[in-house]
Amino acid sequence: MDYSKPIDNALFPKGCERCSFTQFSLFMLIPTALLIWGVIAAFVVLYQGLGTTGLDDKFGFGLWITLDLAVIALGAGAFFTGLLRYILNIDELKNIVSFTAVVGFLCYTGAMLILVLDIGQPIRAWFGYWYPNVHSMLTEVIFCITCYCIVLIIEYIPLILEQRLFEKNTFIQHLAHNFHVYMPLFAGIGAFLSTFHQGSLGGMYGVLFGRPYIFRDGFFIWPWTFFLYLLSAVSAGPMFSVLMVTLMEKITGKKLVSWKIKQLMGKIGGTMLIVYTIGKFLDSYAWVNDVLPRSGLTFEQMFTGFVYSSVWFYAEHIALVIGIVCMALPALRKIPAFFYVGCFVTCFSIVLNRFVMTVQALGIPVMPFEEWRWYWANWAEWGAFALVLGYAIITIAVTYRYCPLFPQEAELNKK
Repeated sequence: MDYSKPIDNALFPKGCERCSFTQFSLFMLIPTALLIWGVIAAFVVLYQGLGTTGLDDKFGFGLWITLDLAVIALGAGAFFTGLLRYILNIDELKNIVSFTAVVGFLCYTGAMLILVLDIGQPIRAWFGYWYPNVHSMLTEVIFCITCYCIVLIIEYIPLILEQRLFEKNTFIQHLAHNFHVYMPLFAGIGAFLSTFHQGSLGGMYGVLFGRPYIFRDGFFIWPWTFFLYLLSAVSAGPMFSVLMVTLMEKITGKKLVSWKIKQLMGKIGGTMLIVYTIGKFLDSYAWVNDVLPRSGLTFEQMFTGFVYSSVWFYAEHIALVIGIVCMALPALRKIPAFFYVGCFVTCFSIVLNRFVMTVQALGIPVMPFEEWRWYWANWAEWGAFALVLGYAIITIAVTYRYCPLFPQEAELNKK
């Protein structure tokens, strides 16, 4: 035994080095602490009910739904990259497609974990499948997200089967090979499912006629809000994956994906961002100058104070413009500082959009005798977020340490 190497060295991907098991264990204390906080919060919520949170009859949607919508959008890099790699056959993406699948898996399963708490009665969760409301867009979302989670699990399995522990097992090697053979099929199914549930989330918001901040009518419900949500996801998804892999590079001190691949992902996301931004600005213009006036309302009535300030409306749109400047112009995109700023502000804009479309929309008074409603997430709600964050960090850390997550890693880090 080579005592100069970590004790679990035999399980590392071929040609790759990892930190000592002691260092790894110390690092894992951070997500473990988050996980413990989250488990305690989840137990309290499930035992005592949603009354222990900041949610009430006026704010049925809060931090949890905002985060759900945000991570589902940011996790769209999985289906979009899979579509480009396996269906459109962009071969260069093979070096990052597995990572985007893992990011998507964590985003979607994390969202499902939060929904278990958010529905209030998790033992009745099966009602949505057995007694579906066929007139609700949420029914389509429930089925599509569930099915897509299954697809993401299937896309995750080959990484486990290719672990060095199984390299001498002929059956498992053949099984892993067959998974790759049929991966275009799963990528196509995943793209189909994601397209409809991403879009339906937008359509669901657009039909809420009692919420003037998000209500649209006619063409601006279908197909406008449907495709706006879809485009926002395929814009931010690839960029979020790039940010995550770059963060991992900073933590591990290793090159995991080449700059060329990052540039390609940025170019793809930037192209989609142009289309989304045009649609978003047209939507905002129509809302301010047509939908609101016909409802007897003004733009100024949609905002108050700082939490519900118009600053967030303008920040969302300005961030999109900055993102386009940084990502769509090749000269700036090739400069790392501008490239990463473009990725970050794009993701920030999408998360901010999910906040104002959820929390701010519910805060606006809709009856003459009503006042502005205020919502503050409490420790239990943030604990659920900590639960998902801890789970995600642990999963991706273990996957990176023991599975061939990045095909280029060994080559990029040759000494």
